[in-house]
Amino acid sequence: MSSLADEHRRIAGAFTTTVEGTAPESWDQPAPPTGWVARDVVRHLVEWFPAFLQGAAGITLPAGPSVDDDPVGAWRTQADAVQVLLDDADTADREHDLPHIGRMPLGQAIDMIYTSDVFMHRWDLARATGQDETLDPDKCAAMLGGMLPMDDALRQSGQYGPRVHVPDDADVQTKLLAFIGRTP
Repeated sequence: MSSLADEHRRIAGAFTTTVEGTAPESWDQPAPPTGWVARDVVRHLVEWFPAFLQGAAGITLPAGPSVDDDPVGAWRTQADAVQVLLDDADTADREHDLPHIGRMPLGQAIDMIYTSDVFMHRWDLARATGQDETLDPDKCAAMLGGMLPMDDALRQSGQYGPRVHVPDDADVQTKLLAFIGRTP
């Protein structure tokens, strides 16, 4: 089992805890980013990543229930399926030519673009549903450190909102969230 598999297990597990802690009446609460509700946070993750995997690596994840009908079940199905991919060294270590990121092992790509997305969106779901918003400060620092040099490219991708100003002495979670366009 690789450290990338362990990292996904940890981060997806924290997201699962937040998904499972969402009260049924909270799924339609407003969520960051603007225009989303809590259900849309899960929808985003369970819609873009399977399409990426299929197009980039020819891997089809099992379909779960609709996010509209069962956001918890939709998330669990995907998290479990991605974990199976990462736990299988032959699959995780197989290199692919991936759009926009180049040639790399699938596990590394999953960690870089998907596990990181799950990590950041846990804050969005927690914020929308009134749950603990605390993110791992070491992971926040590592992500922020990796993203800062790519600021212009990230902004141009359209995946991040305008950077929000925070004080220089803000904690690293606040700095990361502000960097991606959230108002912590």
